[in-house]
Amino acid sequence: MQAVWHGTVIAESAETVLVEGNHYFPRASLVQEHFRPTEKTTLCPWKGTATYFTVQVGGAAHPDAAWTYDQPKAAAAPIAGHVAFWRGVEVRPV
Repeated sequence: MQAVWHGTVIAESAETVLVEGNHYFPRASLVQEHFRPTEKTTLCPWKGTATYFTVQVGGAAHPDAAWTYDQPKAAAAPIAGHVAFWRGVEVRPV
């Protein structure tokens, strides 16, 4: 799978984890130069606390377009260390 924003591949992996329709990419598969942590957090009752990233490509920034559960609850353990996308980031097969 690939995550693409503004025509640039920002993550690519053959081993994503699919949860609730979202592909979670291993953190190592991200092109690190395109990610900046933000202060945003949200709480999911069964996954835990998510933290967010702004995606940056060229001069464009897409606030809070990626999220991760660094320390998920036990039920969501497979997504620990993985990142998912929304808000216009295209996730597609390679």
